[in-house]
Amino acid sequence: MNRKLHAIVLLCCLGASTGVFAAPPAALIDRYAAEARAADPTFTGFSVERGETLHRTRYGLGKPDTPACTSCHGDDTRGPGKTRTGKAIEPMAASVVATRYSDPAKVEKWFKRNCTEVLGRECSPREKGDWLAWMANQ
Repeated sequence: MNRKLHAIVLLCCLGASTGVFAAPPAALIDRYAAEARAADPTFTGFSVERGETLHRTRYGLGKPDTPACTSCHGDDTRGPGKTRTGKAIEPMAASVVATRYSDPAKVEKWFKRNCTEVLGRECSPREKGDWLAWMANQ
């Protein structure tokens, strides 16, 4: 993992212990980094900017009613979202919902479902890490 992202993750974890804010567990970020390196030997780290772009871009490659992450999660990651059926979704920002990324199996489940609905395919490890890096920054 690159040093800048590692520092962000560590600072977020320290903040979580004081109740200020939280972050995806470092083990989850490390796992996606290892998978990204295995898929692409030139991988140099996750990007907060790429994560934000992934979240905000309207792809239209998956389901027609979910062309972007913002279709359900909204533009403000600190605010609640809403499914197409009207069910409330807790905010995505790690700073708002401290337990949001604490269960790796749950994180994987939602990445698989949401990436397929938005992108028409599963997200790559780099995309997952980029997105989590951005969420840790929110």
